[in-house]
Amino acid sequence: MATLTVPTSSAAIPGFLRNRAAAKLLALAAVAAVLVPLVDSHWGSNAWPHALTVDLSKPLATASDWVIDNRDSHPLFLYFFGYISNAVVLAVRAVYLTLLAAGWAGVTAFGALVAWRLGGVRLAAGTAIAFLACGALGMWVPTMQTLALMVVAVLASVAVGALLGLAAGLSDRLDRALRPVLDTMQVLPAFAYLLPVVLVFGIGVPAAVLATVVYAAPPMARLTALGLRGADPEVLEAVESLGATARQRLLTARIPLARKELLLGLNQTIMMALSMAVIASVIGAGGLGDRVYQALASVDVGAALAAGIPIVLLAVVLDRVTAAAGAAGDGSPRPRTIGRPYALAVTVAVALATRLLGALDWPASWSLDIAEPVNRAVDWMTAHLYAGVPVVGGTADWAGHFTTWILDPVRSGLQWLPWWAVLLLVAAPAWLIGTWRSALTAVLAMAGIGVLGVWEPSLDTLSQVLAAVAVTLVLGFATGVAAARSDRVERALRPVLDVFQTMPQFVYLIPVVALFGVGRAPAVAAAVVYALPAVVRITAQGLRQVDPAALESARSLGATGRQQLWQIQLPLARRSLLLAANQGVVLVLAVVIIGGLVGGGALGYDVAFGLAQGDLATGLVAGAAIVCLGLMLDRVTQPTERRAKKGA
Repeated sequence: MATLTVPTSSAAIPGFLRNRAAAKLLALAAVAAVLVPLVDSHWGSNAWPHALTVDLSKPLATASDWVIDNRDSHPLFLYFFGYISNAVVLAVRAVYLTLLAAGWAGVTAFGALVAWRLGGVRLAAGTAIAFLACGALGMWVPTMQTLALMVVAVLASVAVGALLGLAAGLSDRLDRALRPVLDTMQVLPAFAYLLPVVLVFGIGVPAAVLATVVYAAPPMARLTALGLRGADPEVLEAVESLGATARQRLLTARIPLARKELLLGLNQTIMMALSMAVIASVIGAGGLGDRVYQALASVDVGAALAAGIPIVLLAVVLDRVTAAAGAAGDGSPRPRTIGRPYALAVTVAVALATRLLGALDWPASWSLDIAEPVNRAVDWMTAHLYAGVPVVGGTADWAGHFTTWILDPVRSGLQWLPWWAVLLLVAAPAWLIGTWRSALTAVLAMAGIGVLGVWEPSLDTLSQVLAAVAVTLVLGFATGVAAARSDRVERALRPVLDVFQTMPQFVYLIPVVALFGVGRAPAVAAAVVYALPAVVRITAQGLRQVDPAALESARSLGATGRQQLWQIQLPLARRSLLLAANQGVVLVLAVVIIGGLVGGGALGYDVAFGLAQGDLATGLVAGAAIVCLGLMLDRVTQPTERRAKKGA
């Protein structure tokens, strides 16, 4: 007699449901089947329902009026913000007067000797050449103005970031509380918070310094917390066993063990502060940023480039010097350097000699004018590449085709979809690569855009971001693969990527407009130029860090170079590639405002308009919508830690 067998629970489950992705999609479909009819019956239109929006214009306008009315009389402004403003002005003026008193020779000597002390003769020579180039371009005084502003801004950013990082590194509760604050500080466009800063501090140096601190402090905070939390537990236990107090453990163990992270935080703070030089000039920072801004206002690309090059040189010099300072304490062999007392003595001697000779200012006869040849080159490109190029067509044709075939269909498709369908499209990929919490965060961020009342312009911005990210990833992955597989290509690309990362966006904005016209296409092109270097670097680094043993095994089995790339390197570098995609999204969003100035419209234009017209509601609401877009795209493109560990 045959026996009746009862299927096991795993056998009873259909095969496609054993796949985690299929199960998640089925669960999402079930939730949608219940909620969508209810939602559609109440709010059936494609656009975001007006009943679910919140109008913030009145309370924000009231707050703006209160600040304007009380800025000169309220104790908060007189005895708190006023003291901060005065302290910033005095600090920047003191640094600036010190640099002018040292003269061009003294500043150059000091910079070269510090570089020699930290990194050897080659770094010293490069530093000296960089400072001399700033003078040769006729930008010595603006360079000193920018350097004085950056010294104060970086010191303030490091102090604020170190305190926040110290709190987050020693307390889990504070770490969780500070994380969304730091995320907002990094993603919120600078133009969005320039207006509140100007309302409180007025146009001038204090507003520029404090806006820079808001933008540059988060990397220091994050890396400080990371270093303190990553301290070796065995070392901490050994110090504690010797009877050290909590303060002694912090000063003698945690902070010294976090030295690399602290110096990396300083490096990133300097880079981000310098990237704010041009934007801060909009509110009275002066210096090189103001020269760039004024030159571009008159469409003088050559003069803008002459002021932009010193910003790049300062960024490269400070990057190399801080990197050398980090390498100095890791136990690696150091080149022969000069002692600290000798460096200080030589600097003082050079400064005194320059003053006695009456040669503090850079000699005018040593300056070079590059504006005219640069402008001729731009005019030639515009005349020969904008239109009428045989076979391939001109850049204006490319911009028109890109707008017609890609940007318009993507925008129309997003705006045609019902709002609840957009939320479902956001939830699906976020849940597939993460958890239900990350999917819920992405959906709430996208819904927050609708609540703010900027649904349509946000979808317009999203279409531009998606197109720019797609182009950036295609070019970035291809270039990164080439750089990872060839040392010669990597060496050739390194200076180009350095320039692209540190050159102010305003400088290459005018050539982009000259080649592509005004509209959404040049906005996308500017975003691609800005985001491409990070994607290339992260991709190349990820592919180069693939286990050599795996590649050797593949070669021993007869795998070709192409097979090694597709079957070994790319799968093993998956985490780095996802990080590259995530950084591409963040950096493209950072240029949304710049794109709004050249015809990109949508949220970027609203933020810039709010700053120009003093409209706090328009600027802050659009900036908050960009933050929500950034949070949503982060959850959609970056797997959570739990998901990454499972490798699914």
